[in-house]
Amino acid sequence: MNRENKRRQYEKGYYKNHACDESFTCKNCGRLVVPAGAGSDHRNHCPNCLCSLHVDIEPGDRENDCGGIMEPVAVWVRGKGEWAIIHRCRRCGQFNSNRVLADDNPMKLMSIALKPLTNPPFPLERIEEMTALMGGEGELPEAYRDKREEE
Repeated sequence: MNRENKRRQYEKGYYKNHACDESFTCKNCGRLVVPAGAGSDHRNHCPNCLCSLHVDIEPGDRENDCGGIMEPVAVWVRGKGEWAIIHRCRRCGQFNSNRVLADDNPMKLMSIALKPLTNPPFPLERIEEMTALMGGEGELPEAYRDKREEE
């Protein structure tokens, strides 16, 4: 990289208004990440493991000195139906949100989205009792009851 390009790369706010066309190696999984295929000019996380680096205070400013790995902890759906990933920094604990890109790993996205359903904050065995306590009948479908009795 020549001196002029290096200086331009680190100008304050450069990435806010310019496409990031540089490849990088993911600090979490070690894969080479290329900007092609993202469907966006602003690739900021690995499409394989969905991790990124904590380098921004405001998107694109590259002014955060933390540098910790931002791991995906949840997904959410924005107003117009666009999915976004919620990242938490392993070093400082800060949260941020990044939109899902075209080449992101769909299995990883779904596993993050389904995690609360596979690990509820109460034992599934008590769901009938809890439903009854909330004023419902507490009855589960017969097929589910038969399945539980077999176990």
